[in-house]
Amino acid sequence: MAENAEGDLNSNLLHAAYHTGDPQLDTAIGQWLSWDKNPKTKEQIENLLRNGMNKELRDRLCCRMTFGTAGLRSAMGAGFCYINDLTIIQSTQGMYKYLERCFSDFKQRGVVVGYDTRGQVTSSCSSQRLAKLTAAVLLAKDVPVYLFSRYVPTPFVPYAVQELKAVAGVMITASHNRKEDNGYKVYWENGAQITSPHDKEILKCIEECVEPWNGSWNDNLVDTSPLKRDPLQDICRRYMEDLKKICFYRELNSKTTLKFVHTSFHGVGHDYVQLAFQAFGFKPPIPVPEQKDPDPDFSTVKCPNPEEGESVLELSLRLAEKENARIVVATDPDADRLAVAELQENDHWKVFTGNELAALFGWWMFDCWKKNKSRNADVKNVYMLATTVSSKILKAIALKEGFHFEETLPGFKWIGSRIKDLLENEKEVLFAFEESIGFLCGTSVLDKDGVSAAVVVAEMASYLETMNVTLKQQLINIYEKISRTVLPVSKNSQMITFTFQNGCVATLRTSGTEPKIKYYAEMCASPDQSDTVFLEEELKKLIEALIENFLEPSKNGLIWRSV
Repeated sequence: MAENAEGDLNSNLLHAAYHTGDPQLDTAIGQWLSWDKNPKTKEQIENLLRNGMNKELRDRLCCRMTFGTAGLRSAMGAGFCYINDLTIIQSTQGMYKYLERCFSDFKQRGVVVGYDTRGQVTSSCSSQRLAKLTAAVLLAKDVPVYLFSRYVPTPFVPYAVQELKAVAGVMITASHNRKEDNGYKVYWENGAQITSPHDKEILKCIEECVEPWNGSWNDNLVDTSPLKRDPLQDICRRYMEDLKKICFYRELNSKTTLKFVHTSFHGVGHDYVQLAFQAFGFKPPIPVPEQKDPDPDFSTVKCPNPEEGESVLELSLRLAEKENARIVVATDPDADRLAVAELQENDHWKVFTGNELAALFGWWMFDCWKKNKSRNADVKNVYMLATTVSSKILKAIALKEGFHFEETLPGFKWIGSRIKDLLENEKEVLFAFEESIGFLCGTSVLDKDGVSAAVVVAEMASYLETMNVTLKQQLINIYEKISRTVLPVSKNSQMITFTFQNGCVATLRTSGTEPKIKYYAEMCASPDQSDTVFLEEELKKLIEALIENFLEPSKNGLIWRSV
């Protein structure tokens, strides 16, 4: 490759580094330095070149991201396998090409774009900037874009796609992942995350559109183009109004003596959960002051994932004790997941698992349906859904009550798509969940929604309080009502499921969003077996044997991460 002037850069070293002996790498280096206009990520590649870091360069430049259970997700930084300005532009160009092929009215209906509060100084990369670049690519091609002017919960994007009749939606978020990560989550016109074959076809289109088009870097378009619209106020108003469809005890809510603490984990949730509580007639929940405002460094927690349990809920639990609040609700950074803790009589906190919360939600949503159903409503038209790695508790309730229960593959994209199919066939879906604290009450949104789940939990707790029943006590009541058919005890994806003669069902899978192996186990005991201490001990022994013999942690260097 011929030399040319490179300003202050050490051009001799850079060009010498092009001759790596790997033609694929040399081509990728040339493409990156030619296409990337972000000074910080371009400099990262240049520094690797100067230092002869060929392996690092190959890792960054010779592979691309693929769609997982939650879209494209990776660390922020330079390289084609990372999240950055260039890869977001490439992804959106591929999206444009595919949407143009699928929808003849694409340029009339447009695309919704939202973002969370993540950011990384070292790569000059933030969710807001990536959202603007996403919008710029589309605006430069005369596509209307509904770009939220402010960070929003992830559920607002699929909700807006349906409300505004857009062909698709993009949410820039990495949800509860570590602070270094970001992501690109895509929704189809039905308001559900994309499933196959759309994901594979979009990736093909990305590969065909890797060089940035004229105008793709022009993020000024979001300020100047008449095709850019801000849906924030309209969508927020509509969402909060629709939320009232699953509010059944507004007067009771306004009078409850219960206090609630809410933590938004340095993310987007604070303002929106406050509005949701207002919509249900509650006094505002007490926010955790150190965690209510956005902070991309997640400075008060080691991991911004409320699923990790009591250790990451420390600030909210201590505040609740100070404020005499018995219930803590925690939304993850993009507010699509919900954790719940309840203070027990022994002054210890009970942090509910996703499966336990699902039992409560399932009972609650069906109980409210029964009490408020129309005269001609048929229980045989009612559905609840869960992913295959989640508890079978809803199946047990469905068998007793007469409604339908269905399972989908792991990932809420499958749940959302199936719900859409059911709704189009005039079925009624009350609730859906995945064990990793992802819940959907009602069907206004076709994705998991921590904002609505938080306020539904508050209403449930307030209702139970009038009968002097706690959430934990009600959970026990549910198990007893269904003869203890299902006992969720422990949880911690290619997927293998084992069914044992003693009634245990256990599943091993890899996470779709984080570098970890997960296991799930529950005991499905016969109705005549009600000794919970015995069942828990049996399940514990089986889990220990399963992990030791199949995962072999010591041999494979696996580190336990308790929840």
